[in-house]
Amino acid sequence: MTNSADAPGAWGFRMPAEWEPHEATWVSWPHKEASWPGKLTAIRPVFAQLIACLSRSETVHVNVNDAQAEAAARRDLAEFGPLGKIVFHHFPTNDAWCRDHGAIVLTRPSGWTSAADDPFGHASRLAVDWRYNAWGGKYPPYDLDDAIPPQMARILGIPCLRREIVLEGGSIDVNGNGVLLTTESCLLNPNRNPELSRSRLETVLRDNLGVEKILWLGDGIVGDDTDGHIDDITRFVAEGTVVTAVESDPADENYEPLQANLERLQGMTTRTDQPLKVIELPMPRPVIYDETRLPASYANFYIANSMVLVPCYGGPADGQAQDILATAFPNREMIGIDCTDLVWGLGAFHCLTQQIPA
Repeated sequence: MTNSADAPGAWGFRMPAEWEPHEATWVSWPHKEASWPGKLTAIRPVFAQLIACLSRSETVHVNVNDAQAEAAARRDLAEFGPLGKIVFHHFPTNDAWCRDHGAIVLTRPSGWTSAADDPFGHASRLAVDWRYNAWGGKYPPYDLDDAIPPQMARILGIPCLRREIVLEGGSIDVNGNGVLLTTESCLLNPNRNPELSRSRLETVLRDNLGVEKILWLGDGIVGDDTDGHIDDITRFVAEGTVVTAVESDPADENYEPLQANLERLQGMTTRTDQPLKVIELPMPRPVIYDETRLPASYANFYIANSMVLVPCYGGPADGQAQDILATAFPNREMIGIDCTDLVWGLGAFHCLTQQIPA
């Protein structure tokens, strides 16, 4: 639990918005057959394309299990040259979802404190190492994934603060100026932190991420095994603006929960009590594999320094979603990549990436 002496928020740290400058992006190379049954070979080129695109925007750090895995990854990446800077680390993982098992890196202005008792040694960045339990203990083992954050911090040369509280990066989104979005279905699920009330969780988020206001949505989309991560439904695209997934077909099982979230958003405000601007983002047509409805969503985009990577599904709404995001990010290139196979693993680009703020 947080104690006031080492609460990062009290020492000037905050979680930057994803569109703020990155030093790098961190990913974990996919290797778990059980995450993509029958499709692991098919999704590796998609993952390689993700890394190749990102490497044109910023450094990409890649966790691989060993030298053999690195060699295989380099062969896949060779199809997409020329590449930017890609750095491999032999940090074994259980799975590829770096958004959730990677460190969340906070920043504060250089020289913010000169206090002799600064618990973070006057560092301008801090890695927060939350407990990771594979979305409520659904997919053991997860010990290797839970060990990734301090290894990241060591490479980055920054302090690492362990918190004995379960929190996945995909379950929260911030605007960089005091506001955090999340869902009740995930953070209040008893498979995470059953001993913590809503108000106690809010205190933990404020203390450790440097936010002031917590905005709660309800349920996530069908097929999302994370119990409703925010990064499949609603995302900040500016300090006072969100895009939110909306299903247009009243007969679709996502229609009612997404309408309920839309209604909540329309009554929400920023830290300074200004109404949120809410932009509707279409849902793709249902993606079904092996009789399973997959959590396909355009909201699982990733904002890099010079581009936005947008998951596409070969449907008529692909272009519409990219146009909406292009309006939100006029100075970034929109790159749409087919994720029809990738989403069989129950996630897309945002789930696989973790930004390292500059």
